[in-house]
Amino acid sequence: MSREQDGTKDEMTMLPETEGARRATGVFGNGAGAPGHPDPEVPAKAKRRRFTAEYRLRILKEADACKNTGDLGALLRREGLYSSNLVTWRKQRDARALSGMKAVRRGPKPKAADPRVKQLEKENARLQRRLKQAEAIIEVQKKVAEILGIPLKSQPDDENE
Repeated sequence: MSREQDGTKDEMTMLPETEGARRATGVFGNGAGAPGHPDPEVPAKAKRRRFTAEYRLRILKEADACKNTGDLGALLRREGLYSSNLVTWRKQRDARALSGMKAVRRGPKPKAADPRVKQLEKENARLQRRLKQAEAIIEVQKKVAEILGIPLKSQPDDENE
Protein backbone atom coordinates (compact mmCIF):
# COMPACT_ATOMS: atom_id res chain seq x y z
CA MET A 1 0.00 0.00 0.00
CA SER A 2 1.42 3.42 -0.94
CA ARG A 3 1.34 6.54 1.17
CA GLU A 4 -1.32 8.17 -0.98
CA GLN A 5 -3.60 5.20 -0.60
CA ASP A 6 -3.41 5.13 3.20
CA GLY A 7 -4.27 8.86 3.45
CA THR A 8 -0.80 10.21 4.28
CA LYS A 9 0.81 12.58 1.83
CA ASP A 10 4.43 13.02 1.00
CA GLU A 11 6.07 15.91 2.90
CA MET A 12 7.00 17.66 -0.34
CA THR A 13 3.38 17.85 -1.47
CA MET A 14 2.27 19.42 1.82
CA LEU A 15 4.63 22.44 1.53
CA PRO A 16 3.25 25.53 -0.16
CA GLU A 17 4.42 25.95 -3.71
CA THR A 18 7.66 28.08 -3.90
CA GLU A 19 6.66 30.34 -1.04
CA GLY A 20 8.85 33.41 -1.35
CA ALA A 21 11.30 31.66 -3.64
CA ARG A 22 12.15 32.67 -7.18
CA ARG A 23 11.35 30.23 -9.94
CA ALA A 24 13.66 29.65 -12.87
CA THR A 25 11.21 31.57 -15.07
CA GLY A 26 11.63 34.70 -12.98
CA VAL A 27 8.16 34.47 -11.44
CA PHE A 28 7.95 34.92 -7.70
CA GLY A 29 5.99 32.47 -5.59
CA ASN A 30 4.70 35.12 -3.21
CA GLY A 31 3.73 37.57 -5.95
CA ALA A 32 6.54 40.06 -5.22
CA GLY A 33 7.06 40.59 -8.95
CA ALA A 34 3.40 41.33 -9.52
CA PRO A 35 2.14 44.87 -10.10
CA GLY A 36 1.56 46.82 -6.91
CA HIS A 37 4.41 45.16 -5.04
CA PRO A 38 7.83 46.80 -4.61
CA ASP A 39 10.67 45.60 -6.79
CA PRO A 40 12.97 43.41 -4.65
CA GLU A 41 16.04 44.27 -6.72
CA VAL A 42 18.64 46.49 -5.07
CA PRO A 43 19.59 49.55 -7.13
CA ALA A 44 23.16 49.63 -8.43
CA LYS A 45 23.94 53.00 -6.85
CA ALA A 46 22.30 53.83 -3.54
CA LYS A 47 21.08 57.40 -3.12
CA ARG A 48 21.43 59.33 0.12
CA ARG A 49 18.05 59.92 1.69
CA ARG A 50 17.11 63.53 2.37
CA PHE A 51 14.60 64.48 5.03
CA THR A 52 12.75 67.78 5.07
CA ALA A 53 12.60 69.83 8.23
CA GLU A 54 8.84 69.27 8.47
CA TYR A 55 9.29 65.50 8.23
CA ARG A 56 11.97 65.53 10.93
CA LEU A 57 9.78 67.54 13.30
CA ARG A 58 6.78 65.27 12.65
CA ILE A 59 8.83 62.15 13.42
CA LEU A 60 10.26 63.76 16.57
CA LYS A 61 6.74 64.59 17.76
CA GLU A 62 5.62 61.02 17.11
CA ALA A 63 8.71 59.65 18.87
CA ASP A 64 8.12 61.90 21.89
CA ALA A 65 4.51 60.68 22.03
CA CYS A 66 5.58 57.00 22.21
CA LYS A 67 4.89 55.86 25.78
CA ASN A 68 4.45 52.07 25.58
CA THR A 69 7.27 49.58 25.27
CA GLY A 70 8.02 48.86 21.63
CA ASP A 71 6.18 51.88 20.22
CA LEU A 72 9.39 53.73 19.39
CA GLY A 73 10.92 50.66 17.73
CA ALA A 74 7.77 50.18 15.65
CA LEU A 75 7.91 53.82 14.56
CA LEU A 76 11.56 53.52 13.54
CA ARG A 77 10.92 50.29 11.60
CA ARG A 78 7.86 51.77 9.88
CA GLU A 79 9.80 54.85 8.75
CA GLY A 80 13.06 52.99 8.02
CA LEU A 81 15.08 55.13 10.42
CA TYR A 82 17.81 54.53 12.97
CA SER A 83 17.77 55.73 16.55
CA SER A 84 20.86 57.81 15.74
CA ASN A 85 18.67 59.85 13.36
CA LEU A 86 16.44 60.78 16.29
CA VAL A 87 19.43 61.70 18.46
CA THR A 88 20.88 63.95 15.75
CA TRP A 89 17.53 65.56 14.96
CA ARG A 90 16.83 66.24 18.63
CA LYS A 91 20.19 67.98 18.99
CA GLN A 92 19.45 70.07 15.91
CA ARG A 93 15.97 70.91 17.19
CA ASP A 94 17.29 71.94 20.59
CA ALA A 95 20.12 73.99 19.10
CA ARG A 96 18.08 75.77 16.43
CA ALA A 97 14.55 76.53 15.34
CA LEU A 98 12.80 75.08 12.28
CA SER A 99 14.98 77.08 9.90
CA GLY A 100 18.07 75.56 11.49
CA MET A 101 16.91 72.04 10.76
CA LYS A 102 17.44 72.47 7.04
CA ALA A 103 19.96 70.08 5.54
CA VAL A 104 23.56 71.25 5.81
CA ARG A 105 25.66 71.12 2.67
CA ARG A 106 28.45 68.61 2.86
CA GLY A 107 32.04 69.24 1.87
CA PRO A 108 34.38 72.19 2.23
CA LYS A 109 32.81 75.55 2.91
CA PRO A 110 33.36 78.33 0.36
CA LYS A 111 36.01 80.81 1.41
CA ALA A 112 34.89 84.38 1.92
CA ALA A 113 36.53 86.78 -0.54
CA ASP A 114 38.82 89.36 0.97
CA PRO A 115 37.22 92.82 0.58
CA ARG A 116 40.59 94.25 -0.45
CA VAL A 117 40.64 92.04 -3.53
CA LYS A 118 37.80 93.99 -5.18
CA GLN A 119 39.44 97.28 -4.32
CA LEU A 120 42.76 96.13 -5.81
CA GLU A 121 41.03 94.83 -8.96
CA LYS A 122 39.34 98.23 -9.48
CA GLU A 123 42.64 100.03 -9.00
CA ASN A 124 44.37 97.65 -11.41
CA ALA A 125 41.71 98.28 -14.10
CA ARG A 126 42.04 102.07 -13.61
CA LEU A 127 45.83 101.90 -13.94
CA GLN A 128 45.53 99.73 -17.08
CA ARG A 129 43.34 102.42 -18.70
CA ARG A 130 45.80 105.16 -17.77
CA LEU A 131 48.70 103.11 -19.16
CA LYS A 132 46.94 102.67 -22.53
CA GLN A 133 46.22 106.39 -22.64
CA ALA A 134 49.86 107.24 -21.83
CA GLU A 135 51.16 104.85 -24.51
CA ALA A 136 48.84 106.47 -27.09
CA ILE A 137 50.16 109.93 -26.17
CA ILE A 138 53.76 108.76 -26.48
CA GLU A 139 53.07 107.29 -29.95
CA VAL A 140 51.57 110.60 -31.08
CA GLN A 141 54.61 112.49 -29.72
CA LYS A 142 56.96 110.17 -31.64
CA LYS A 143 55.08 110.72 -34.91
CA VAL A 144 55.04 114.52 -34.41
CA ALA A 145 58.78 114.50 -33.70
CA GLU A 146 59.41 112.40 -36.82
CA ILE A 147 57.33 114.75 -39.00
CA LEU A 148 59.10 117.86 -37.65
CA GLY A 149 62.51 116.20 -37.90
CA ILE A 150 63.30 116.45 -34.24
CA PRO A 151 65.68 113.68 -33.19
CA LEU A 152 64.62 111.86 -30.04
CA LYS A 153 66.98 110.28 -27.57
CA SER A 154 66.25 106.60 -27.29
CA GLN A 155 65.92 105.48 -23.74
CA PRO A 156 66.23 101.84 -22.67
CA ASP A 157 62.89 100.09 -22.17
CA ASP A 158 62.03 98.98 -18.70
CA GLU A 159 60.90 95.63 -20.09
CA ASN A 160 64.28 94.79 -21.65
CA GLU A 161 66.31 95.43 -18.53
